[in-house]
Amino acid sequence: MKTQRSTIVLLASITIASACAVAAEPAFLRWSVADIPEQSIDLSTATAHYKPIFGIADPNARNVKGIVRFGELTVEPGGSSKTVSDKDAEGVVFILAGSGTLRYGQEKVPVKQNDFVYLPVGVEHGVSNPGQEQLRLLVMAFKIPEGLEVPATAKLMLASADDVQLQVLASHGRTTQFKLLLGTTKSQRDKLAAAQQINSFFLMDFAAGGTNIPHRHAKEEEIYYVLRGSGDMVAGTDAAKKEMRYPSKPGDAYYFSHGTLIGFYSGGKEGEDHAQILAVRWPIPSSKSDTPPDDTGRK
Repeated sequence: MKTQRSTIVLLASITIASACAVAAEPAFLRWSVADIPEQSIDLSTATAHYKPIFGIADPNARNVKGIVRFGELTVEPGGSSKTVSDKDAEGVVFILAGSGTLRYGQEKVPVKQNDFVYLPVGVEHGVSNPGQEQLRLLVMAFKIPEGLEVPATAKLMLASADDVQLQVLASHGRTTQFKLLLGTTKSQRDKLAAAQQINSFFLMDFAAGGTNIPHRHAKEEEIYYVLRGSGDMVAGTDAAKKEMRYPSKPGDAYYFSHGTLIGFYSGGKEGEDHAQILAVRWPIPSSKSDTPPDDTGRK
């Protein structure tokens, strides 16, 4: 397992170096969660196991700017994580499988597959698993710019992706539908209008042969996490300005720096389950005097 991770680190480093050398495209990183060894972090216990995808405990953490953590936490039946809080970061938890209990400040609330929760700055949080099956979740945290004053979140912000309607966005055609899960406090389109820096947290659902039309975000970073299905991920261009495609499967995760060409071509066939990707986007870290996040931009 350690050898596999080292190989992936080397590939990612080559990707970054090559992009800089030929000025073809900004950098990106890609991992397969199955190949990432467990690492101990502040959430970890003997029964709560963390795989660092990006950020804390990832060997390439220095290459990502706005991420504190983005990883997969697995809690064994009867187990629990430690309780933590982030003084200068906000986050999201997304339940990938199983069910359990979320500790949010002084509250304890049940959570299940496809639930997602906004984690404000400074709120203590952790999870436990009183059930008989593993609880798996994505744990994310993103930096709040130094000097930015963040108002307190009035209440627990929790919802289920199952309750969010799929919709077509004009800029992406009809073969891909979106569930707009969470945006900034100014959002009028997302299920939860909760965040300060997280512009958009969303799910993409691809019809057979569906496409997320390749595009760029000039001032934002983004992560794609493949939930199910397969296809080709677009991640940058080569020296000839042609898009670069990478075969992708469930558990693959991509980090895209600002300005990188991003897209996806589903490999699904008629009658098969649709491919799905979970995505999150946030602005390049800035000072409080810079322009605030714009959550009206296209996906």
